[in-house]
Amino acid sequence: MSDTPCEELLLDNQLCFALYSTSLLMTKVYKPLLQELGLTYPQYLAMMVLWEADGITVGEISNRMLTDPGSLTPLLKRLEVEGLITRTRSSKDERVVELRLTEQGRALKDRARSVPACILAATELTTDHLGNLRDELVSLRNSLGKAV
Repeated sequence: MSDTPCEELLLDNQLCFALYSTSLLMTKVYKPLLQELGLTYPQYLAMMVLWEADGITVGEISNRMLTDPGSLTPLLKRLEVEGLITRTRSSKDERVVELRLTEQGRALKDRARSVPACILAATELTTDHLGNLRDELVSLRNSLGKAV
């Protein structure tokens, strides 16, 4: 066995590790901000989708969040228990669950408005730089989506 490092297998040379470790730290930065709102990070993502498009189905929010509908059910139940959303069966198709914000859920949006600015400050990047980085990551995500 050779003791010579294999450049293509060095951890710090891996895009996957850069993304993974950045994601972990990003979530840690979000945590105290979201604790003030009483939300976990996945709940925050779901609420952002609902603030954008209230009255959608579980399937639609699942598509928007790029996740399995079954994995969203416990998260959505918790948001309902917290009084932020309602979940009702569609009158047209009882297999479909519709999600609506409550007054409390709509009011939480105002409290959450400061979160993006706090995240921007933590990144120490400009708005333009952060936007470009996001666009590049979305492009990468789209390309990877074609590969699976």
